[in-house]
Amino acid sequence: MKFLFIGGTGLISSACSELAIQRGHELFLLNRSASKKYPAPHGATVLQADIYNNPSQVADLILNHHFDAVVDFIAFSPQDIERDIHLFRNKTNQFVFISSASAYQKPVQNYLITEETPLENPFWEYSRNKIACEERLMQAYRDEKFPVTIIRPSHTYGPSQIPFVVGSWQHPWTLINRMKENKPVIIPGDGTSLWVLTWNEDFAVGLIGLLGNQKAIGEAFQITSDEVLTWNQIYNEVYQALGVERSVVYIPSDFIAKFDEHAIGSLIGDKSNSVVFDNSKIKRFVPEYNCKVKWSEGVRRSLAWFEAHPEFQTIDHDAIKMMDKILDAYL
Repeated sequence: MKFLFIGGTGLISSACSELAIQRGHELFLLNRSASKKYPAPHGATVLQADIYNNPSQVADLILNHHFDAVVDFIAFSPQDIERDIHLFRNKTNQFVFISSASAYQKPVQNYLITEETPLENPFWEYSRNKIACEERLMQAYRDEKFPVTIIRPSHTYGPSQIPFVVGSWQHPWTLINRMKENKPVIIPGDGTSLWVLTWNEDFAVGLIGLLGNQKAIGEAFQITSDEVLTWNQIYNEVYQALGVERSVVYIPSDFIAKFDEHAIGSLIGDKSNSVVFDNSKIKRFVPEYNCKVKWSEGVRRSLAWFEAHPEFQTIDHDAIKMMDKILDAYL
């Protein structure tokens, strides 16, 4: 089949690109620049354009193409979706929007999340924008049969990303370095809330398995691991993998949010909530979907990747200052 991935060289999309090529699909990647961290896989065709600032250039590039599936990994607002509907109307048999599991109802009313769980997050604008994107796409599906499939990943990581609840997403080595130096790290609450982490290559099996499936049109799917851990277990595994002594401080989420505005959304509106995902729907549509990489293995893969790529062992000094400020105020 012939696929177009918009932003196919990111944390999640790079694993999907690799798997698409491995399975013999014809893959086009639309990017504005090359990625040093996630290079395009050999065999993919790269279309270079800035879809945000120059959609007319994209229209020119795809003029003579028709795709079995288009996946947009980097649409974050209803304006992005309006652009996509305009660009890909009658250009694809399936349009896949990467939404977010953070869009599910907060505060959580039921710890078990299904695709039927209401979408509502008053704490995080990012999530509300994803909800608005979903609503616009489903309207287009109802009004004009625009062939949309919605995907809701949860906290997905990979070789170059080590997920933490309080740290630096852009510079994940920041917290690893802090742990190695035996400096205290922050865990919200008492660390017993439940969370789910998904390895990017496992996610890719679910996504690629849905592409070209006409029964997936008009449907939403969450694609996550079935492994459920507490934040204490998540952090303990990192410390064990590093072979260093554990040093953590438990701080209430609302106290953290007083100092870190971003925590209102990403923490109170997301990671401080206990969630368990029911993946029975994606398994019905993609029987081969089964997350194989447990956190104990995944974190060690990520640490090994960073050791092999010291150029990415970057430190977020602003994040360090923020953590120290919170710790000083709390202790």
